[in-house]
Amino acid sequence: MNTQAALWVGFNVFVLVMLALDLGLFHRKAHAVSPKEAGIWTVVWISISLLFCAGIWHYRGHEQGLQWVTAYVVEYALSVDNLFVFLMVFSYFRVAPEHQHRVLFWGIMGAFIMRAGLIIAGAALVQRFHWLIYLFGAFLVYTALKMLFSKDEDIDPEQKGIVKFARRVLPVSRQGEGSRFFLTEDGRRKVTPLFIVLLVVEATDLLFALDSIPAVLGISQDAFIIYTSNVCAILGLRSLFFVVASLMDKFHFLKVGLSAILAFVGVKMLITYFDIHVPIGLSLGVIAGILVGSIVASLVWPKAPEPEQAGEGAKTEAR
Repeated sequence: MNTQAALWVGFNVFVLVMLALDLGLFHRKAHAVSPKEAGIWTVVWISISLLFCAGIWHYRGHEQGLQWVTAYVVEYALSVDNLFVFLMVFSYFRVAPEHQHRVLFWGIMGAFIMRAGLIIAGAALVQRFHWLIYLFGAFLVYTALKMLFSKDEDIDPEQKGIVKFARRVLPVSRQGEGSRFFLTEDGRRKVTPLFIVLLVVEATDLLFALDSIPAVLGISQDAFIIYTSNVCAILGLRSLFFVVASLMDKFHFLKVGLSAILAFVGVKMLITYFDIHVPIGLSLGVIAGILVGSIVASLVWPKAPEPEQAGEGAKTEAR
């Protein structure tokens, strides 16, 4: 086994071991994750990620170290939108707080497989057909404009194709049973409503990956850099969810900041056509500045409270 293959295998084994410890030891018993516990785990995952980045920096040089940390910051920032959607999905299906961690855990396992395929394919295509970098750049600029000018709307997961398809082809139980995804009902093996929630989470992550992966391809075309930075960001996403779930409305300018980041990376990819290359250190500074600026602006100019609206009908329960 060569060094590159050993790095891929070693990284994935380490991630699987950490996830096994997470679910099998630290979260073996289903419980509602408190903000304090989530905050501790967020610090743990960020610390592990930065240690890994330090290893990249030491063994591969400062250029790839900067690429890794920039890709990590971009992926972590764009994941904030995932958090908002996950929050809406859990609220819609009324997923009990003690079961949310389990759904996010298995959602991440699926995300590893999907993103690995997309990243390896994307990096290989860009290296072989360089003109794709301009296509990805234009797509990111379009996505940034769409994100900036789109209105926030209530999410109705029941209207998503994945939910309709699942209910049509899968035997779904009438009610859930704790945090289980499968159970036996009326003598048949069926999926629980919580499994439908998991499918929605997986589909949502796939849609967001279509934005975030082209964005990191604008920072590096090294598949190992892109994949490991994505995975490390996703690992911290679960604990970050429980930290910021109650703070989402406070950072209302973050959407503007995320659209600016996408636009910046998209333009950065497009101008390479004119042989203009933005140094990776400058890219990291711009991206970090946009993030900090949008958070500070949200705190300085808080969002005006909206009038409460009456609820709309009963929702499907996933207990």
